[in-house]
Amino acid sequence: MATIGMGDIKKGVRLEITGVPYKVVEFQHVKPGKGAAFVRCKVKSFLNGKVIEKTIH
Repeated sequence: MATIGMGDIKKGVRLEITGVPYKVVEFQHVKPGKGAAFVRCKVKSFLNGKVIEKTIH
């Protein structure tokens, strides 16, 4: 599977995290004053429908 960058994460994008397929429901790109930028997103599992929050660096 191809890797995607933080700029490619948008609502509706499908991705795989640790072998489990997810769909991005909501995302927020965070650029703190100190430190590296990251994306905080809520993703919905295709397997069981649960929504979890993930932080991607």
